[in-house]
Amino acid sequence: MGKGRGLALAAWLTLPVGLILLVGSLLYVRSAYTGVTVRGGSMEPTYGIGRQLVVQRLDGDEMHRGDVVLFATPGRFSDQAVLKRVIGVGGDHVVCCGTGTEERITVNGRPLVEPYVKDGIADGTHQPYDVKVPEGRLFVLGDHRVNSVDSRFFATDGHQGTVAVGDVQGRVLGGPVRLLGWLLCGLLGLVLAATGLGLGIAAVAVRRRRVVPPAPPWPTHA
Repeated sequence: MGKGRGLALAAWLTLPVGLILLVGSLLYVRSAYTGVTVRGGSMEPTYGIGRQLVVQRLDGDEMHRGDVVLFATPGRFSDQAVLKRVIGVGGDHVVCCGTGTEERITVNGRPLVEPYVKDGIADGTHQPYDVKVPEGRLFVLGDHRVNSVDSRFFATDGHQGTVAVGDVQGRVLGGPVRLLGWLLCGLLGLVLAATGLGLGIAAVAVRRRRVVPPAPPWPTHA
């Protein structure tokens, strides 16, 4: 196989693979993730105002207790998307609270350990509640309990303040590992595509190169 044909074959193998990886990764990241900027203090100290977060687009029924979710419920928060933490999912029994240092939320009868709440305050409103979360809904609270409008303040809406799973837009990534993996895949695709393009250009150059014929073994005359 000539050098030009070898370069062309390598280009045909490398360039499409690189383009598939690059375009596929970019399309997936664009469809599966979105970015948000924290604009309120209800999730302090976990997420302060101005913090930029990556949200993985997921259905609400994929959420678990402890997840921080982005949701928009019609009629609440001027229909704007907000961040809150999932405390209870469908079927859970959420109860609050004691007073003072004994203040604690329980879920299904078990005290909820919440190292993320601001100043260790589990509630702060001194308004007890007892909620059986309906199926297909979530009970959500902010981490800054004395500065968060959440499920506690919509108890009379017919759903005990819970949020429909259909209102959920996604979950805040706890770390960038998954997203970085896809970005690295896209970077690899870019490198392969550039390499394939370079090999293709080299193959064309080799084919177009003029080969100087060898001089004949006998003398020539003008």
